Amino acid sequence: MLPIAILSGGLATRLRPLTEKVPKALIEVAGRPFVDWQLELLAERGVREVVLCVGFLGEMLQAHVGDGSRYGLTVEFSNDGDVLQGTGGAIRKALPMLGSHFFVLYGDSFLPIDYEAVEQSWRTSGRSGLMTVFRNEGRWDTSNVEFREGVLIRYDKSKKSSQMGFIDYGLSILSAESFRDWKDETPLDLADILREEVRAHRMGGLEIAQRFYEIGSLAGIADLETFLGMSSLPPSC
Repeated sequence: MLPIAILSGGLATRLRPLTEKVPKALIEVAGRPFVDWQLELLAERGVREVVLCVGFLGEMLQAHVGDGSRYGLTVEFSNDGDVLQGTGGAIRKALPMLGSHFFVLYGDSFLPIDYEAVEQSWRTSGRSGLMTVFRNEGRWDTSNVEFREGVLIRYDKSKKSSQMGFIDYGLSILSAESFRDWKDETPLDLADILREEVRAHRMGGLEIAQRFYEIGSLAGIADLETFLGMSSLPPSC
């Protein structure tokens, strides 16, 4: 299976004071650091190689996760350093560890889906990348994707339209080539890369039926704790 880059370097200001002294990935969820739940899920679903893109308090996350062997994974770390590079910049810095194509997952997302099926959908699409989407209709967050008859029409987090009934689910497949024209010295938002890849018709789209879970807010943490207490983690998309 493709390696996966996990974006875990943000400041998580919405969760302060919880994140003043620990990175978001180490916030306790259902009695354990969130990253334990996330990495164990990935290992269960067949992922073997992980690159954690860290920044704020990244040394704490590295000390906790180690080499990933206790999860059944190989984990490497790419650190932003003193200046945060943005979500896209963090991936750009990690490219030497990721190869030509790779998954990208947000560091606060828990996505109990079939990752092998997502990869297979990308391979059969003939596109250089793939975005998973969820029919949102404004329920969980602001919709930002126009998706019709299995085709990505538009993705934009800043310019919304009434045709956007879907949301970026939180898992994509990208190629190293997607970063070629973005200058190394400037901070970079992943949303900008995704927007341009969709606009250029280089991204396939896959609708996911299973709702996503995230720890970006206290309400999100509560939802995930409820899910973890009730769920047998179904493998289907």
